[in-house]
Amino acid sequence: MKKGLKIVTIGGGSSYTPELIEGFIKYYPELPVSELWLVDVEEGKEKLEIVGNLAKRMVQKAGVPIKIYLTLDRKEALQSADFVTTQFRVGLLEARKKDESIPLKHGVLGQETNGPGGLFKAFRTIPVILDICRDIEELCPNAWLINFTNPAGMVTEAVLRYSNIRRVVGLCNVPIGMEMGVAKLLGVDHHRVRIDFAGLNHMVYGLDVFVDGVSVKDQVFSLINDPKNSITMQNIHAMGWEPEFLKALDVFPCPYHNYYYKSGEMLEKELKNYKDGGTRAEVVKKLEDELFELYKDPDLAIKPPQLEKRGGAYYSDAAVRLIHSMYTDKRDIQAVNTINRGAISSLPYDSAVELSCIITKDGPKPISVGELPIQIRGLVQQIKSFERVSIEAAISGDYGTALLAMTINPLVPSDRLAKVILDEMLEAHKDYLPQFQKRREIEWKI
Repeated sequence: MKKGLKIVTIGGGSSYTPELIEGFIKYYPELPVSELWLVDVEEGKEKLEIVGNLAKRMVQKAGVPIKIYLTLDRKEALQSADFVTTQFRVGLLEARKKDESIPLKHGVLGQETNGPGGLFKAFRTIPVILDICRDIEELCPNAWLINFTNPAGMVTEAVLRYSNIRRVVGLCNVPIGMEMGVAKLLGVDHHRVRIDFAGLNHMVYGLDVFVDGVSVKDQVFSLINDPKNSITMQNIHAMGWEPEFLKALDVFPCPYHNYYYKSGEMLEKELKNYKDGGTRAEVVKKLEDELFELYKDPDLAIKPPQLEKRGGAYYSDAAVRLIHSMYTDKRDIQAVNTINRGAISSLPYDSAVELSCIITKDGPKPISVGELPIQIRGLVQQIKSFERVSIEAAISGDYGTALLAMTINPLVPSDRLAKVILDEMLEAHKDYLPQFQKRREIEWKI
């Protein structure tokens, strides 16, 4: 009989990994992880070793018998795994810098998950996640894939549509961050707060808010109408909402909605940041450099508090809480990315959605919300159209489909500008986009 759980983290050299280690230590009494394999690619070897050594010190200090393995061999790691978590960035932060800076150069928000930047991140990421799925199918077919890699909604949908893996859950720290923010505003423990979420990744809304099962929606609306009480994230500049708008919207927007309801202000702010100090990617690069210098300290054996500035706050709470609830069949409610199955009737049955689910040993069970409120339905459907077309382009490498995806994104104002940005980004990222090169070669031969 197998003793303990084997968990594999692909992208193990990420600066986020100490969050994950902290979570496994915290939950160890009920989540007996015996092996944690941290996997990365050759370009990430140095960071993997730095983070891996910190991870070993953390589990040693905590006195938990978790064996940490470091490897560049994904197949070796995946053999007989119980859970596989993914947290990688194809092209590293240099690719993110291009995702953000090229659109900004043309007066368009890059937005690295739902905008033109997210489109190209999907182009680079989806072929890789599908390769990983093929390895999982061969080496650990009963494992659950927990994906934290952005764009998480598109990655989850690509796995559901273009692989044989069905045991997949997409995860984001936005919903838990919103719950933590509400708990802080109300001065109550997070575990007493529940938000009913529905929508898509980085396009999710809170339909209602409860404390101990009693709706406090009106009270929370009153609190967040004060700009200093906005629910924010480290990586998004919050500007506060017009009280009348928020009242009419009648649901809670997530921090990423700033890009859609405040596009002009966000573009102005990001252009200024770009001129003064660079893109968010450059800020993150500086933070990461500082973090890895901290991680090198042989006396450091805890997650440093500076990591929360990275934008991944509550990652361990979200990721490890999910794995724990699945392993123990806890049947608590968490917001995850999973197949819709009619839970949101405004969106296709077989699409990936982000919504509140009951978490069981058999995976997430979506809680039905019916039709989305009319005031948010159109924007959510537009982003879902963008996601579907983007995934098709990522798989096919078809130029026309890629142009269509870029053009129907609400952050891109015209097909002409979409084409300019698309062409420049295809050239900038060509080393990571073999599917587009292959497609062109086929068309040339024809």
